[in-house]
Amino acid sequence: MMYLFIFGLVLGSFFNVAGRRIPENTSLIAPRSACPDCCRPLTFLELIPVLSYILQRGKCRGCKRPVSIVYPAVELAAALLFAFAYLRIGDPGELVIALFLISLLLIVFVSDVMYMVIPDAVLCFFLPVFAAGRILFPLEPWHSSLTGAIAGCLLPLVAAVMTKGGIGGGDVKLFAVLGIVLGVRQILLVFVLSAAAGMVMGFAAMLAGKLKRREPLPFAPAILIGTLTGYFYGDPLIGLYIQMI
Repeated sequence: MMYLFIFGLVLGSFFNVAGRRIPENTSLIAPRSACPDCCRPLTFLELIPVLSYILQRGKCRGCKRPVSIVYPAVELAAALLFAFAYLRIGDPGELVIALFLISLLLIVFVSDVMYMVIPDAVLCFFLPVFAAGRILFPLEPWHSSLTGAIAGCLLPLVAAVMTKGGIGGGDVKLFAVLGIVLGVRQILLVFVLSAAAGMVMGFAAMLAGKLKRREPLPFAPAILIGTLTGYFYGDPLIGLYIQMI
C-alpha cells in the first residue's frame, strides 16, 4: 500500500502537468515546470509533491505569489485514492482499471477547474485502455460496457437539452467513456450522484459568493465525486435503494 501511496504522489504531480498543458497543446516534457506568474523555472526541491508546497508556505520562492492549492490537493488525492483502491479492491486486474480510472478523473479535474474544458486527447487516450481492460477483466457481460457507453452518452445529452446547455460536450463524452468501465447499471447511479454533487457544490458556491446565477461551474469535480462513490460503493447503494422501494 505504501508503494502505491508514493506512486500516487508522483503521478499526482504529472496529473497537474497533463491537466494544464494538454488543453494548451503544450508538450508534457518540455519546457520545464515554471511559476505561472514570474515564469521562473522550478528547482527539484520545489517539485517535491505536497512537501514543497508546505515548506514554501504555499508561495513561489521567487515572486512570493500564492501557488494554487490545486497542485498539492491533486497530488495528495492521487496518493490517498491509489492506496484506498488497493485496500478496497482485491482483484489485481480490477485494481489496474481502478488506478487508470482515478488517473483520468484527476486529469480532467485539473483541466476543467483551470480551463473549463475536458480535452478530447485525454479521453481518446483512456478510451482504448478501458475497452481493453473490460475485455481482459470483465465484471459483467461484455454488452454491459457497450450499453453503459450508450447510456453514459444519452443521459447527459438529454440533461443538456433539458437544462439548455447546462452540461457541456466534454462532460457528455466523459460519461460515455466512464460507461465502458462502469457498465449500464453503475453509470445510471454515477450520473445521479454526479448531478446531486454538482447541485450541492453550485449551491454552496452561490452561498459563499463565489458563483453568480447562470454562471457556468466546472462539472468535472462533481463527476469525480459521483464516479468514485458509485464505483467503490455502487452495489451497496443500489441494494439500499432497492430495499427502500
